[in-house]
Amino acid sequence: MDGVDESWRPDLLGEGFMCRDLDLGVDDSPAEDASAGSVPLLATLVRALPEPVRFWQRLFGSPRLLDGVDVLYVHGWSDYFFQRHLARFWTDRGARFYALDLRRYGRSLREGQLPGYVENLSDYDAEIGLALTAMREDGSAVRAPRGGGARRLILLGHSTGGLVLSLWADRNRGIADALILNSPWLELQASSTVRRALQPVVNLRARFSPHEHALPQLDLGFYSEAQSRVSDPEDMALVNTAWRPQHTLPVRGGWLSAILKGHSQVEDGLGIDAPVCVMLSAHSQFGLNWHEDMVRADTVIEVEGTAQAALHLGPTVTIERIDGALHDIFLSERSVRAEAYARLDRWVTGWRAARV
Repeated sequence: MDGVDESWRPDLLGEGFMCRDLDLGVDDSPAEDASAGSVPLLATLVRALPEPVRFWQRLFGSPRLLDGVDVLYVHGWSDYFFQRHLARFWTDRGARFYALDLRRYGRSLREGQLPGYVENLSDYDAEIGLALTAMREDGSAVRAPRGGGARRLILLGHSTGGLVLSLWADRNRGIADALILNSPWLELQASSTVRRALQPVVNLRARFSPHEHALPQLDLGFYSEAQSRVSDPEDMALVNTAWRPQHTLPVRGGWLSAILKGHSQVEDGLGIDAPVCVMLSAHSQFGLNWHEDMVRADTVIEVEGTAQAALHLGPTVTIERIDGALHDIFLSERSVRAEAYARLDRWVTGWRAARV
């Protein structure tokens, strides 16, 4: 589909999932194909709703844990939303689940665009704002929580999406009621010292050659290999490798400069006024050769540095370290996934009890 379709339509994830486009205008960034001409710039909002509560359940049953709650998920770098089991976790508890494929990613990517490219992470404020408006206006909404009142908002971000949502929540305080981060990319893998040394060079390159490759391809495909070995086959069968390649997208100067700026902002300290839950693997595993430990570790971010950086997000931060987890906690081996969902359920139950 080349145009913009702002009506809800069936999503590629099948029964129970709908999607719609969010119109961001015309893409004014250089295209990979100079002959591509005018390309629409859009984001895509995916929706999964809980089963409706029957009349007799409403009269005699207890409210579901997350009745009256909306969840907005944002994916990571070289990624898009495809995890049906993650959506079901939320809808089974009564929440409305929404996922955002950001501009130039996944469902939102149009021919000729530079995949995943952005020069300022705050540019994503546009689609996040449109998504929240669409969520508030969603005519298919389940009823408001018993007793009335506004619906509550949980932001859920993975990897780079965790960085994007952390910065957004800091700039837009008082909107989100909770922030849950799945292996957020809050710091450069090497260290903050290396980042501070690297940043002036990257910024200079971004100024003069923002669309050129800033680094060689460093992804050897180990993360994709680990997922193929241990992740839920039902989730992995849905992966479109054109949108989620085995190796990450090219690292361009303008994009890397935006990421390093975000890391610096986290290091300087944010003031997120909602409780934050950060979920991380217990270990990182890097190397130039495949090692079997990579199926039980984060091969993308350095988890110790991330745990330290997470303490700069705000005054109320919980850190959950999960032994054996991959970079995407919820794509880990079966028993690790079960532990991750149990930890998430425990945290959300405590959050919900405190918000009554």
